[in-house]
Amino acid sequence: MSEQSANEIEKKESSSNRPIELDAELVLEPIPEQPQDPTKIAIEERIPEEIDLADPELYFNRELSHLQFNARVLEQAMDENHPVLNRLMFLCIFSSNMDEFFEIRVAGLKSQLEYSREKNGPDGMHPKKVLGLISEQAHKLVRRQYRILNDIILPKLATVNVNFIRRTVWNEKQATWVKRYFRDNVLPIISPIGLDPAHPFPRLANKTFNFVVELEGRDAFGRENGLAIVPAPSSLPRLVKLPDDVCEGGDNLVFLSSIIHAHADQLFPGMTVKGCFQFRLTRNADLEVDSDDIGVDLAGALRTELQSRHYGSSVRLEIADNCPAHIVDSLLKQFDLEQQDLYRIDGPVNLSRLMAVLELVDRPDLMYPPFSPGLPRKLASSGGLFEAIRQRDYLLMHPFESFSPVIDLLSEAAKDPSVVAIRQTLYRTGARSPIANALVEAARNGKEVTVVIELRARFDEAENLALASRLQDAGAIVVYGVVRHKTHAKMILIVRREGSDLTRYVHLGTGNYHAGNARLYTDYSFMTCNKDIGDDVHRVFQQLTGMSKELKVKKLLHAPFTLRDRLLEMINREAENAQKGEPSRIIIKVNALTEQKLVQALYKASQAGVKIDLIIRGICTLRPGIKGISSNIRVRSIIGRFLEHTRVYYFYNNRNPQVYLSSADGMDRNLNNRIEVAFPLQDYKQTRRVKKELEYYLTDNTQSWILQSDGSYQLSKPRKGEYRSAQRLLLSELADNTR
Repeated sequence: MSEQSANEIEKKESSSNRPIELDAELVLEPIPEQPQDPTKIAIEERIPEEIDLADPELYFNRELSHLQFNARVLEQAMDENHPVLNRLMFLCIFSSNMDEFFEIRVAGLKSQLEYSREKNGPDGMHPKKVLGLISEQAHKLVRRQYRILNDIILPKLATVNVNFIRRTVWNEKQATWVKRYFRDNVLPIISPIGLDPAHPFPRLANKTFNFVVELEGRDAFGRENGLAIVPAPSSLPRLVKLPDDVCEGGDNLVFLSSIIHAHADQLFPGMTVKGCFQFRLTRNADLEVDSDDIGVDLAGALRTELQSRHYGSSVRLEIADNCPAHIVDSLLKQFDLEQQDLYRIDGPVNLSRLMAVLELVDRPDLMYPPFSPGLPRKLASSGGLFEAIRQRDYLLMHPFESFSPVIDLLSEAAKDPSVVAIRQTLYRTGARSPIANALVEAARNGKEVTVVIELRARFDEAENLALASRLQDAGAIVVYGVVRHKTHAKMILIVRREGSDLTRYVHLGTGNYHAGNARLYTDYSFMTCNKDIGDDVHRVFQQLTGMSKELKVKKLLHAPFTLRDRLLEMINREAENAQKGEPSRIIIKVNALTEQKLVQALYKASQAGVKIDLIIRGICTLRPGIKGISSNIRVRSIIGRFLEHTRVYYFYNNRNPQVYLSSADGMDRNLNNRIEVAFPLQDYKQTRRVKKELEYYLTDNTQSWILQSDGSYQLSKPRKGEYRSAQRLLLSELADNTR
């Protein structure tokens, strides 16, 4: 921490770091234009030579930018262009995103304060100040979330006969059925806990669903305490569908919270239940595996740490909005939380569990229609994938184009007697996925299968441990990469004997080897048997599985060794071309941009006159639109039906465009602390294709949010008849049909 006190630092922080306040009205409109930003004016008044590109006023706060991304996801629930069940899904996704934000980002800031390890980011903002602003903005977002649910989504669903029936309006038949359901399915497994000296407050796991019950009277032992805790068993569904014979048509659902609330008195016979209030506690869920204490067993250390994940320090309390203040204060004290950590909820405390509606309600008319991903004819022919890839490189964009060639390539390799070895990195895949099945089959068929599994893929650690065990049982060699660097690169290397030669076939991607995600995330897949790229991938695997000095690669950019420096070189080259009067252009599409040297290089390129377009889905700490610094930089975020996940780096390169696709975002962790690769497109048609697809995003006027220099995002508004959606264009162009 700096020698300055926290208070002194806070006084110097720029008010422009505060994110905009969301419009209180429930209408989907562009975020209103903000008044002139005093920070921007102060910076623009300086002459370029006086500008320090490390000035905190040139950077947005990382965590507040992250929160702004969650706000844009929430606004999708207001977009009437989405079918109503998809709008409900966006509410669920927002809830899940906020959970992770508190579990990881807020928990991290609190830990800094708790252990006196405060660290200001490039924006210069102290963690205590950041936590205060997060609380202010998060409370507004949560209030908006429940207003959207209660005032718009649930009424809209009711108009199409999907009803969430509150306990206050159950008819006699429904009340009788619910009572029987409680008796048969809930009461036998629920365990109410009265609080007294012999029954201390239970240790509640992270994000579990609970009730605090206020009681009056004495029990059979003469005890009179007044409070009890009722944990809702995780085995119980949070939504229950009522049978048709107790309803008047349509799909009718009740919340588990309503069922328990209505019958809370049965849990405490002879006592008077004065109140029953649902609540949920969020804890720090970030795993901290100390690399110095791992010894020789990363998997064992991770298994041990996973056991404690559910009981980290408290970071947030969500509770029913009608809970009395004295009970709330008691819970805050119990969990060592402050008022700013309290979120009063007007509805179910965990909206992400509403995703169950999609399984309980068979209403395809209320969701996006299915589509068939496209597939290049030669990949679909019966000649086999090895033959097709030997003739040319293939570039696929999921989900608009099929992910099946990636699975089929591994499946074909598993059966092909000419294939002698398979190597692959896995980050989020699943122990029983088609990819895992193909690798197991290959190992059992005698292939040399080596898999680099990143055990520390957040919230997929347990699944990855199970995957590692399954592959090892099949005879595959499993390694866990490099202890201090997560393996995030997406690579498959297949070695095939062809005559007297060994040929390397390669798949490289921007996304995970997960068939389900490939239907929801936009990602590129690249398949080739180019010798230089095959040699490079082989060398990267050598580093991952063995021990060696840095190995030189010909085509790939490789983090943490060459990727960041080469990106900086290519940005600087565009700046030099612009200064010479040559045409220049940079387009970068990533999930996040926070790496300070990368941001500063983009500022310098903008100052030199380079036109720069950044398509940043989530976090962006760069401040665009500042005269003399970033006036040539435009930043937009695309939020739509599919999660934007492609990472593309495009440089005009004096009329000889260079395009790199990558697993890496523009973040410090990706460029400096992970194993990542970026691979070049060497075919002119593929380069031109990616440029065209980038232009689709740059001209999107329906799902594009434009970042302003004050930190606000404005939703693009098309003129009548001029609607343009990048995702819809790609769907119509690349998919087989959109029936």
